[in-house]
Amino acid sequence: MKIGVLALQGDVPEHLRAWGSLVRPSDLVVVRGSDDLARVSALSLPGGESTTIARLIEQSGLWAPLAARFRDGLPALATCAGLVLLARTLAPSESGRDPPTFGVLDVVVHRNDYGTQRESFEAPLDVLGLAPPPFLGVFIRSPRIVSVGPEVTPIAWRDGEVVGVRGGRIWGLAFHPELSGDLRVHRAFLSSLRVPR
Repeated sequence: MKIGVLALQGDVPEHLRAWGSLVRPSDLVVVRGSDDLARVSALSLPGGESTTIARLIEQSGLWAPLAARFRDGLPALATCAGLVLLARTLAPSESGRDPPTFGVLDVVVHRNDYGTQRESFEAPLDVLGLAPPPFLGVFIRSPRIVSVGPEVTPIAWRDGEVVGVRGGRIWGLAFHPELSGDLRVHRAFLSSLRVPR
């Protein structure tokens, strides 16, 4: 099983480092084009600047291949900007410059709703299936999950507020597990890939 990391912009090195602790180097793929994408069994979509990532996906010719792979059931772990790009709907942002999305997660998301870079924070989270202690979530200009549709299941909460969902084999997280130094979320996602569909 080969894990890909979409490597166009954002905290790509942190995702690669996290996955590099869990899989063999030969099973980790840096995804920058359609040939790379064709090799992977699952994909990480890192945090970063969602409008920039969307533009680079278009420029690299990856939008149509990614959309097709998601339709075909490609598992994905999408964090922060990755969640934005997979959301079914975006609540309009103040800038009015929201990116297009793949629309594969049944959630409404509001970009940067937890504040500016200066207002970044860490908070203990309850994550479905993880034993104590709580998972330390890192929130950096994070999107807020405004509403959850019937096609997804909440899997992570901060003080009762949903900050992570799962729709089929796609996980969308408002926080950055790759920055926490705690690999339990990555391990749980990897374990879910080994469960028969």
